[in-house]
Amino acid sequence: MITIAVDCMGGDHGPQVTLPACRQFLDLHPDAELLLVGLPASLAAFSHARARVVAASEVVGMDDPIEVALRRKKDSSMRVAIQQVKDGAAQAALSAGNTGALMAIARYVLKTLDGIDRPAIAGQIPNAKGGATTVLDLGANVDCTAEHLLQFAVMGSALVSVLSDNENPTVGLLNIGEEAIKGNEIIKQAGELLRAAGLAGDLNFYGNVEGNDIFKGTTDIVVCDGFVGNVALKTSEGLATMIVNFLKAEFSRNAFTKVAAVLAYPVLTALKKRMDYRRHNGGALLGLRGLVFKSHGSADAFAFEQALNRAYDAARHQLLDRVQARIAHAAPLLSGADAVVAPEAVASTNL
Repeated sequence: MITIAVDCMGGDHGPQVTLPACRQFLDLHPDAELLLVGLPASLAAFSHARARVVAASEVVGMDDPIEVALRRKKDSSMRVAIQQVKDGAAQAALSAGNTGALMAIARYVLKTLDGIDRPAIAGQIPNAKGGATTVLDLGANVDCTAEHLLQFAVMGSALVSVLSDNENPTVGLLNIGEEAIKGNEIIKQAGELLRAAGLAGDLNFYGNVEGNDIFKGTTDIVVCDGFVGNVALKTSEGLATMIVNFLKAEFSRNAFTKVAAVLAYPVLTALKKRMDYRRHNGGALLGLRGLVFKSHGSADAFAFEQALNRAYDAARHQLLDRVQARIAHAAPLLSGADAVVAPEAVASTNL
């Protein structure tokens, strides 16, 4: 059985979204069970043979400072859910709560893996190929060094190799141009480290990519700092919503456009589905000694169920072991990441 601990109180909507999603998930996954963490009174009405309530007396608010969540609310549903992973009662934890609090608590309770300085949030953004591009970091680390970006690339490769059954996913470094000379000093240094990692067989480095490559699907993975990644994520969500709303408005203006909408309905439905970022909800907090997933705080029941699916797939395919194996293989490079990369290694890499 795959056991997932769910922070049922987190997010903008709490149990009114998380509980319906949990029921739907359980009905579709007979080999899964859920630990529903939260205020007992709020979860009392839920009953399922493969679900058990784990009591918590506090809730981390979406606007709670990290210090409050970490130091004062020690019995919050978020912390208790993560503790289930630490104690071995669950293989993964999922929360739609405060992102900063989730990262801080997860890092404090679970600790980071050897060779990893900072955990990163990896999520998916829909692309023109009908799939999604995995992007990290999506907001956990606003300021990153070149070494951090290398670590993100190694961890992201492990994630994609598990969830998409692609053993050699391509990695792109987000930059303002494809040329190796472009970007600030950190990006240039990161490019050198990633090229060296590619030559060593630790990852499949494609080269620099630009913002539009995320949506083109040029590479399987795009690496960037958390500030840029979060802006890209929110931009993609806003763009998708704008296009869908625009089409609805345009096709309801008059009788002619309504007829056109009926004729174009199959195409419009396919477009809406492809652009629906809810299908890709659920970001992995990579680099921890346990699996933790983050759902959008505004997620509805459908989106939260998708996050449950991602946590389930990661646990079922032993993502943590795969990440550790990748890190172990790249250990010599990670430990010496601040060393100067040989010029011939850079020159011989095909961008």
